[in-house]
Amino acid sequence: MRISVVAWCCVFAIGGVVWGQDEPVKVAEATAKEYAVEKVVPEYPTMARQLKLSGKVEVEALIDLKGKVVKVEIVRGNPVLGSAAAAAMKKWTFSPFVVDGKTRRALTTITFNFTL
Repeated sequence: MRISVVAWCCVFAIGGVVWGQDEPVKVAEATAKEYAVEKVVPEYPTMARQLKLSGKVEVEALIDLKGKVVKVEIVRGNPVLGSAAAAAMKKWTFSPFVVDGKTRRALTTITFNFTL
């Protein structure tokens, strides 16, 4: 069965997917922090304290239309510290990101600095 290009365009338009509009807008860390309504500080993991681990952890967060963090990935840093950073990041909330008058999902990277 063949479906024409016009039919596919209609399927995508009806489903709310318009090319490029479903992709999250990339937001710089400084801008994301300005939009942050609630910033949760990560708890220093007990094991990391015992091992005297410190350093920076970078996490990437996907933020939905309402400003809730829906996905977090550790980009770089110690995995023990990374899990604490990811858990804290999931609790952050943001004001909605608006581009050209439309609320958009956002993708940002936040760096947490763990020091003893």
